[in-house]
Amino acid sequence: MKEKEVIFGHSPDSDDAFMYYGIASENVKIKGYKISHLMEDIESLNHRSEKGELDVTAISVAHYPNVSNHYQIMSCGSSVGRNYGPVLVSKKYKTLKELKGKKIGIPGKFTTSYMLFQIFAGIDLDVKFMHFEKIMGSINRGEVDAGVLLHEGQILFEKDGFNKILDLGEEWFNKTNLPIPLGVDLVNRKFEKKMREDLTTVFYNSVQYAISNENDALKYAMQYGRNLSFEEARKFVRMYVNRDTLDMGTEGLNAINKLFELAINNGLLKEKPEIDLIHPRK
Repeated sequence: MKEKEVIFGHSPDSDDAFMYYGIASENVKIKGYKISHLMEDIESLNHRSEKGELDVTAISVAHYPNVSNHYQIMSCGSSVGRNYGPVLVSKKYKTLKELKGKKIGIPGKFTTSYMLFQIFAGIDLDVKFMHFEKIMGSINRGEVDAGVLLHEGQILFEKDGFNKILDLGEEWFNKTNLPIPLGVDLVNRKFEKKMREDLTTVFYNSVQYAISNENDALKYAMQYGRNLSFEEARKFVRMYVNRDTLDMGTEGLNAINKLFELAINNGLLKEKPEIDLIHPRK
């Protein structure tokens, strides 16, 4: 019997690739199904999720209220930071006050980093949305005055001569004492519950396999680790693939609800969506 295809969407960065190593290496499978990958930047995945295009996909937590009718959040696979997260950096400027009225590069309108930026920056800025990989170069070329960095940029900016102006992860933690909920993985509601659980379980097993085979998983993930040494990749991956990734737990769920609460208080969101997590079978 021909296998049915299911498509998993995720970002082309080292931590996402690490999580999918079990599936990509075919050490973790789901009977009767062939798992294919679609790799695109998180903002592209945010847009795809609006139409319910993919079977499983990573998205920004901030965008979930717009797609909750199509998708259910998996309890595993979340990108969570503890007292660290996206950073606002510049080459020329060192304080938020200096940036008033300046042009800021943001990695997407629907990203959690932009929602956090609006909550914590507190000043009027000229925002320019762009692909996350282009932000550092745009600052260097003077096309923007500062930018919010995701992914590997969070640990490389000092080495590349950028000034940290605002650490959104620190700001979040100081205000909430919760982990920062940046990204989640979703499963499409078009599937019956058993299939949603099957897809969640295979992803959970993939993350667990990668953690248990860290060096091999890192070697695979390195092909997506922009300008990272092996040890830098290890450091970055461990920041975002950990016990929270296997199960966000009550704390992770509270963090998501807190983000939406702050967004409502700041006029960025009208109402919180209902969050009904889907869990893997263990």
